[in-house]
Amino acid sequence: MIEFWQSLALIAVAEMGDKSQLVALAFATRFRAREVILGVTVATLTVHLGSVFLGRAIDTVLPDQAVTAAAGLAFIIFGLWTLRGDSLDDDPSANPSRWGPFLTVTATFFVAELGDKTMLATITLATGGASLVGVWLGSTVGMVLADAVAIVVGMVLGKRIPARTVKLAAAAIFLATGVVTLGSLAF
Repeated sequence: MIEFWQSLALIAVAEMGDKSQLVALAFATRFRAREVILGVTVATLTVHLGSVFLGRAIDTVLPDQAVTAAAGLAFIIFGLWTLRGDSLDDDPSANPSRWGPFLTVTATFFVAELGDKTMLATITLATGGASLVGVWLGSTVGMVLADAVAIVVGMVLGKRIPARTVKLAAAAIFLATGVVTLGSLAF
């Protein structure tokens, strides 16, 4: 049980101000909070499950540069997609698929977490004979709690800021994150 609480606390603190928290904030300005939190939860459960198993098999090395390059390119693609907009953005009478936002948030958040400091922290927490279930669930709850804060902030901002401004800011966040992520490959 100690691994659960340690993981929860460490990951919640590590997530504050992280790029994936900004992703959750950006999505909360566009989609319903329930869809965003569900997408974040599913992506986090998946990434952190893989992380604890990777932590257990620490002698296996991840190809860090390949993961970083894929994540950077994905962010740039999401940024361009955000700038382009969806056909649904232009037609307020359109009824979007109920799973569209969920899958978008889940996939984006999954990619955002790959190679992220919280993923690496979860891997580290799972080493040394720690309870894999405790680390997995604790790190997931910590992540979701931290991102819930961003979702609430995103909901408030979404009601007070024009949609075009939110769209441009979200695109800028995605593009900047992609460029910074790819730039980190040079070091």
